[in-house]
Amino acid sequence: MERRWRAISFSQEVFYGIQDKRIIDVIKSIPREIFVPDNLKASAYLDSALPIGFGQTISQPSLVAYMTQLLELTGKEKVLEIGTGSGYQTAILARLANRVYTIEIVEELHEKSKQTLATLGIKNVEYKLGNGYDGWEEYAPFDSIMVTAAPPHIPPELLKQLKKNGRMVIPVGPQNQTQILKLIIKTQDSLIERDTHYVRFVPMVGECK
Repeated sequence: MERRWRAISFSQEVFYGIQDKRIIDVIKSIPREIFVPDNLKASAYLDSALPIGFGQTISQPSLVAYMTQLLELTGKEKVLEIGTGSGYQTAILARLANRVYTIEIVEELHEKSKQTLATLGIKNVEYKLGNGYDGWEEYAPFDSIMVTAAPPHIPPELLKQLKKNGRMVIPVGPQNQTQILKLIIKTQDSLIERDTHYVRFVPMVGECK
């Protein structure tokens, strides 16, 4: 499996200083080619974002690794993911957390990602077709929240559904421009907001109430 990743150096420089070896091991174990369209399978192991249709993309593995590390998962967490997309980030979260609740607004991607993750034998994921701005109140609060598309501002409902001492990773900024990847830590009585990297994600689709 690892020879597939010859296009990527798993150095700290390329992987934004990843220190959690579990994350890199999980990424190496997941066949990224099953998450990309047939005409792009030859590029599946390049460290680059790729289109998956419907105006959406699969993020580059190095960024997926970095965002995942920011959550500091131990294996016990209940994680909310906003933007299932291809299911690639979902699969990685599922291998590192106890349970993942993932929301996708595009029905075709919602259905396809369920099929793809089923081929990997992943069973600790709950899927929802819906508006990510609303979160998933039925299962809140969440230990961690991962957002894989960029809203113009941090959705208040997601903050509400984040557990105390929980962590949220979210790109925030205008459409088709550079955005800021933020780490939000919800303490007992406040929110700590940290800017980490400049990024460029597709816009978060849906309506914020």
